[in-house]
Amino acid sequence: MTRSHAFTQLAETTRASRPRLALILGSGLGNVARRLRRPITVPFIDTPGLPATTVAGHGGSVILGDWLEHRVLIFEGRLHNYEGHSWRDVTAPVHIAHFLSAPAILFSNAAGGIHDALAAGNLMAIRDHFEWNRPYAWRHPGPGGIGPERSSPYSPGLLAKLVQAAGRLGVEVFQGVYAAVTGPCYETPAEIRALKACGADAVGMSTTREVQAAHDLGMECAAVSCITNRAAGLSSGPIDHEEVLITAAARSEALADLVEEVLRIL
Repeated sequence: MTRSHAFTQLAETTRASRPRLALILGSGLGNVARRLRRPITVPFIDTPGLPATTVAGHGGSVILGDWLEHRVLIFEGRLHNYEGHSWRDVTAPVHIAHFLSAPAILFSNAAGGIHDALAAGNLMAIRDHFEWNRPYAWRHPGPGGIGPERSSPYSPGLLAKLVQAAGRLGVEVFQGVYAAVTGPCYETPAEIRALKACGADAVGMSTTREVQAAHDLGMECAAVSCITNRAAGLSSGPIDHEEVLITAAARSEALADLVEEVLRIL
């Protein structure tokens, strides 16, 4: 099947029954996609506008299938600016989800815990973010700097459903502020102290530009961080990407359970 034909088949399926939710999976969280029934899978490289992923833990596939009574669109993995991709490439999955008529999108990522209450294995629902992946980041709107205030791009309704779903499962989900940095190197202890002083509860290298793009397109947005480690300087020993992937994979079933419960109440 050619590049265009593979994606055309997927797109034609969405015309008959549009996705109720799109989901972008972060590092090590690809097992969540196994919940889909009757999946149609198209590799990123066979999807117009999507280059291949290069980071371990990001499978690089677009998957459409059924989950409970809903059609769900999953991006197994994401693209990062630090890989050399443009921000347009990074946000391309969002534009594809919008093109395929998904009204809501749920992002996930692996993150380092900064808040004292966050340890490896915890889940954090993101209520707002700030971006240290922009020049003069402190001047931009939003928390974490001296820029003007703005409304959060995260949907209060979807955030409430995440919290409700967690309650039904008996799972504690922290609500916090996520900070995005450039990567690919992990932050220094001094940077983590600065992020904490600015109000960050967790830190990672993705998500924020994608969320803003989705919000600007009129999509409902929510995001969950899987805390895979304490951020630099907050625990003994260095941070290792392999350990991040192992922790994320171990919590992927908990994330899948949470998504499934959200789908029950959508």
